Amino acid sequence: MSSRPTPRRTVLGAALAVTAAAPLASATSAFAAASGGGPGRSPAPVDYRAWATYPQWSSGKGAGTRVVGETRPGLVIHRPIGTFRYTDPHTDSTATWEYATWLSPVHTLPAPASEVVVSWNARTPAGTWLQTELRGSYTDGTRTPWYVMGRWTSGDGPGDIRRTSVDGQGDKKSSVSTDTLAVDDRASGLRIASYELRLTLFRKPGTDRTPQVWRLGAMASDVPDRFTVPASRPGEGAGHKLRVPRYSQEIHKGQYPEYDNGGEAWCSPTSSQMVVEFWGRRPTAEDLRWVDPSYADPQVCHAARHTYDYQYQGCGNWPFNAAYAATYADLQGVVTRLRSLGDAEKLIRAGIPVITSQSFLASELDGAGYGTAGHLMCVVGFTADGDVVANDPASPSDAAVERVYKRRQFENIWLRTKRHNVQGQVKSGSGGVCYLYFPVRPTARQVRALASVGVR
Repeated sequence: MSSRPTPRRTVLGAALAVTAAAPLASATSAFAAASGGGPGRSPAPVDYRAWATYPQWSSGKGAGTRVVGETRPGLVIHRPIGTFRYTDPHTDSTATWEYATWLSPVHTLPAPASEVVVSWNARTPAGTWLQTELRGSYTDGTRTPWYVMGRWTSGDGPGDIRRTSVDGQGDKKSSVSTDTLAVDDRASGLRIASYELRLTLFRKPGTDRTPQVWRLGAMASDVPDRFTVPASRPGEGAGHKLRVPRYSQEIHKGQYPEYDNGGEAWCSPTSSQMVVEFWGRRPTAEDLRWVDPSYADPQVCHAARHTYDYQYQGCGNWPFNAAYAATYADLQGVVTRLRSLGDAEKLIRAGIPVITSQSFLASELDGAGYGTAGHLMCVVGFTADGDVVANDPASPSDAAVERVYKRRQFENIWLRTKRHNVQGQVKSGSGGVCYLYFPVRPTARQVRALASVGVR
């Protein structure tokens, strides 16, 4: 188990076993799971907005960048506009980098948000990296500062920076916790009304290498506080299951402890690797050459290394996992929220697995055998009765990874935003957060299913 302090957003953590239980609190309000709303309430607002097509990239303002209209449109460095001295806090090395920037149009939200998560898909050759930033406008007419939402590179060679989130960002109205920008006091009524995103692409001076960014997006939401949600009724996904590879994080205990204390904390990269391989992608033999040949499933070690956030000191940074998946040929990755298991059923029926984030007591999920302050697993299907078939990496072996969890229990622990821990303290829940990985050219049915959950 990890001994690191639990951050404010505890749903990032690994599966941590608990032995006692506290009663689940009564709901603060009832919401229809199929819509995310309830009597007298509007649906829980979730807005995912992305820039990924040639016209979308062209709608922004580039300074030293250009849009390339190849098979997969994206943004690259055309002519650097300056240099930047960066001291890497995780290596203590200082280097000079050339850079160019791109600024998105202002996106006005259909409903003001209390949280925003930025995610991206990119390729960064050795000696290049990127930084994503967000600036929001509050409903009181003021603006946030520019918040750094990630400094990222797909590699970690001697000439690369270390991918990192940035702590200590806030303006007494909102703050950034690892990968999530959140309003500090939701009860005040203050919300984020709009935002703009800024990309900065870096490379070593004198080279022609460049990051290439294919997708940049943000999920903004204001899911109401709730301890319980009603269970949705089984729908079109009932009785359907995808053949997703099964990998256990537990068989990697003690392996490469420099990456989040080894396999016991690798729920997120293990889940990501399952879905990457579901789409027929995997690391090459050369990619895996660094892994001890005696270790089973070396690709899980590879995923952990390449999702590791050196500031958070963990592999559970949500955007870093989506970015890792998109380093494989013709795959996209996004972080968003779903409204119900009905949404997940639509995606499963269209052939898209759903990686979900949840936290729960051992008594709240029959058959799990553990409790957790934050855990990722992969929904791969539904039984004929609508119960959830999940590839749960917190299993003793690959063969034991596939589990069936009760629909009512699973939906509640995933969609709620408030919960009680083993000490009876009120803690946060993910509110339906998930990773979705899918091809650059999805089928027509997949396009419809993604659009139904707001991903385009």
